[in-house]
Amino acid sequence: MYRNLRLTGVLLAVGFFQACADAQAPDSKIPGPEARRLIVQRLSAVVVTDQGSLANWASRGFSSSQTPSDADGGSATPISPDGYFLTADHVLAQMDGRNVFVLYGNRGRLIPKKARVVWRSEAADLALLHIPEKTPYYYRWTTAGRWLPRGTGVVHGGIATGFKSVPGRLGTPISPESFLTGSRAFKIDIPLQPGDSGGPVVDAYGSLIGINSAVEFLIPMETAFFVDSEANRPNIRKLESIIRMDRRRNISSGAGVE
Repeated sequence: MYRNLRLTGVLLAVGFFQACADAQAPDSKIPGPEARRLIVQRLSAVVVTDQGSLANWASRGFSSSQTPSDADGGSATPISPDGYFLTADHVLAQMDGRNVFVLYGNRGRLIPKKARVVWRSEAADLALLHIPEKTPYYYRWTTAGRWLPRGTGVVHGGIATGFKSVPGRLGTPISPESFLTGSRAFKIDIPLQPGDSGGPVVDAYGSLIGINSAVEFLIPMETAFFVDSEANRPNIRKLESIIRMDRRRNISSGAGVE
């Protein structure tokens, strides 16, 4: 398994232009053009840097030659219309004393906004960010109370390979959510690359299943063989509770979406 946080402008430029579950029949529909369109429309990234602004980089179209030399980061996933994003927690591993930005795809352009870290879970490899921006292009979750069987068709939207990878399938089932359910790790049979961490995993209808985490390789005798990629699905009810509490704090403090 590897986790690499280094972000380059090239990735952004290319990216933008078991029993119960197994007993059920998986959704055999393969994610097609509509799911891809939703992913392109919602393209988002995280950048961790010492710089106080990314305005100059944005004005140059996020050119690879202008990428901040200290930039770390990965992908991000918008999950609400008022600026909340999920990413992988390890994307923020180098954030202490630095600025965190979200680059949000909106109407054919990327908007850089300084982000606030709302919640992090190292164990689940998930983090919740907020930017003071309306985000009308966001993902809606697959239903929390249903099984997602192994073999369900999926595609991902990480900024490194999400726009060129072929669709795959769930390698493990995802059980229905209850109040006591924690975050759940699951496998997909799509290879990921550095920069994909934090990006969305969606079904054939464009509904959000979970968040990219890492890729696994079996390495015998110096030859790497792809095994599976890992992703994580939070407890949606608990996540929505965290968001509701954070909204109330923002309103009481006078902060909010611009």
